[in-house]
Amino acid sequence: MTVLLRLNLFVLLCILSLSGRVLAEQPPNILFIYLDDFGWRDASFMGSDFFETPHLDRLAGEGMVFTNAYSAAANCAPARACLLSGQYTPRHEIYNVGTRPRGDARHRRLKHVPGVETLRPDIKTWAECFREADYTTAIMGKWHLSDDPRDYGFDINIGGTHSGSPPKGYYPPHKVPGLENAPADEYLTDRLSREACAFIRNQQEKPWLLYLSHFAVHTPLQPKKELVDKYQDKSPGKLHKHVTMATMIQAVDDGIGQIVETLDQLQLTDNTIVLFFSDNGGLAAATDMAPLRGYKGTYYEGGIREPFFVKWPGVVQAGSKCESPIIGVDLYPTLCEMAGIEMPDQICDGRSIVPMLRQRGAVQERPLYWHFPAYLQASGQVEREECRDPLFRTRPCSVVRYGPWKLHQYFEDGGIELYNLLDDPGEQHNLAETHPDQKRELLYQLTAWQQEIDAPIPQTPNPQFDPKAEAEAIRKHR
Repeated sequence: MTVLLRLNLFVLLCILSLSGRVLAEQPPNILFIYLDDFGWRDASFMGSDFFETPHLDRLAGEGMVFTNAYSAAANCAPARACLLSGQYTPRHEIYNVGTRPRGDARHRRLKHVPGVETLRPDIKTWAECFREADYTTAIMGKWHLSDDPRDYGFDINIGGTHSGSPPKGYYPPHKVPGLENAPADEYLTDRLSREACAFIRNQQEKPWLLYLSHFAVHTPLQPKKELVDKYQDKSPGKLHKHVTMATMIQAVDDGIGQIVETLDQLQLTDNTIVLFFSDNGGLAAATDMAPLRGYKGTYYEGGIREPFFVKWPGVVQAGSKCESPIIGVDLYPTLCEMAGIEMPDQICDGRSIVPMLRQRGAVQERPLYWHFPAYLQASGQVEREECRDPLFRTRPCSVVRYGPWKLHQYFEDGGIELYNLLDDPGEQHNLAETHPDQKRELLYQLTAWQQEIDAPIPQTPNPQFDPKAEAEAIRKHR
């Protein structure tokens, strides 16, 4: 080998080594896909026998799937507030969608705790942390926590307002920022996916964080018209069969396929972390989380356990699974650790799951908490069969999960429910009377947490409560 050839080879090796270090030192891009009312089993990789999600299935197979991932609340606004703040509901005080009492006043025994409906601006979101770290940040789709998400760390907002659903449905006029002009037949989910692809193509100079917070599959249930015939001709599954929901889910999945193709074309796949999550359980009329009990709005497993996976090239082992329970407030410290961003000086109730993703060391068990001092009325017969009573999806309550055990505490009547989720994931067998020691331990733990976090416990009797009217309404629905 000549001296010149050796020199050229040495230079080439140096360049390759340097480029490798530069690539390794580049901050990762973050694609956070967050769906609305997407149930625990609504994806094929989670067991759906009717809905089709091939692109989600592929991403899940390339990452780690969490089988015990929880939202921090059972409905939209509080779940999102917990996610963006890293704090449980008593800290940010968003307990419900709106602050007014829900359900018939004659059936509510206590005055609810109204809370607030806007995320306090003094709470620093993870989007603000990323923007300060020189990321370009964007939200596309549902926001639901204020009038404008740009006040909370997002450089770009397409679609985000205080609205919890598409203001005019999934077909134009969309009536949300950035989508004022749209073809008459444009499906909102498709448009948001195209906007996501365009955003990624335009980000060449800085790392980016894209919070793709689809309105789908929230009501109104409006099908993507060109997919209706396909699912009407398809044989129903034993678990799922709702044609409109199937078209809405495929629209999401097709868009994800387009985004993945864009990442591949731009050679960004290896430096992009993908997270997939949902805000609460599915809508009772359109899906089923069996064997889990409950739906959106309930604090049984079907209302809060969600599909969740992380694809992190070079870090997360493809095809891996994690059984350890995690919760929405964990995503704040997780996102920051992934990007090497320092956590702000404010309370965070979550714990980074990066050690789980790296599969390093044992996972220390810790309790997970929920607090809902309000009411959510039932809206259909299917829900009533899955709830504690036929009038409300949930009444004021607190919940704790620790290991396989889960305890519900209801404030109206002092009711306690205790379940072993390992043996009984459907929460069918209340063990509160047969396991008094376990009940006592979890109730003590929950009460101590309520006191520590200053959780408001509704105690004031509702003067409009009518026990006869309540009893008659319950009788009619049973």
